[in-house]
Amino acid sequence: MNKKTVFITGATAGIGKATAVLFAQHGWNIIITGRRAERLAELTTHLQTTYSINVLPLCFDIQNYKQCQEQIEGLAPAWQQIDVLVNNAGLALGRDYFQDGQIEDWDTMIDTNVKGLLYISRLITPLMIQHKKGHIINISSIAAKQTYARGHVYCATKHAVEALSRGMRIDLLNHKIRVTSINPGAVETEFSIVRYKGDMEKANKVYEGFTPLTAEDVADTVLYAATRPPHVNINEIELTCTTQASAYYSIKD
Repeated sequence: MNKKTVFITGATAGIGKATAVLFAQHGWNIIITGRRAERLAELTTHLQTTYSINVLPLCFDIQNYKQCQEQIEGLAPAWQQIDVLVNNAGLALGRDYFQDGQIEDWDTMIDTNVKGLLYISRLITPLMIQHKKGHIINISSIAAKQTYARGHVYCATKHAVEALSRGMRIDLLNHKIRVTSINPGAVETEFSIVRYKGDMEKANKVYEGFTPLTAEDVADTVLYAATRPPHVNINEIELTCTTQASAYYSIKD
């Protein structure tokens, strides 16, 4: 394969799916991962037939290191030259006050947002080092910079992603591997549906009265960071919609 290859976690919906579509439009070959096999199959068919690129779907749970290891170490040689890794998979669960927090929710957020990102990055960076190039793009959040009420553990996981992005950038410097952190504000995806555990009324209220970012907006930012000249690294980008100034300040109609 002569085209560049991007590896995207959490590609079955939202930012991950939008990123896969946008990179496909620009001719990249794509490895997509997720836990929902049917959605992966549908996206694979769409990308291959619409854009005439190669797509490799990998169905596994990034919370499980053994599964991550089996999938990545089992990559065929043609798929081992990964130019860009997009660590997109992540979630928030619950909006409880700390004293009412659910341990199961905390474990899932930590296992996905932090440990899953670590597992995938640890397994793919040796491949990048072997090929003497690569770019890791971590999808974080403005929650990496600010902590808001009833967001304690989710914010903590994104603060961890911020620290990990900086640490990766330092440790991989000698190998000329770029590391970027992208920190969006409110984005209308399945994020709030997951956070509120399927309560559509609560999820929809999050985006009432203003126009939030879309998954495509964030995907466009990912593509921008990934397509800078080889000597340029975008360390981090923070983006919000025009009616949101921070995690604390926004206006609604």
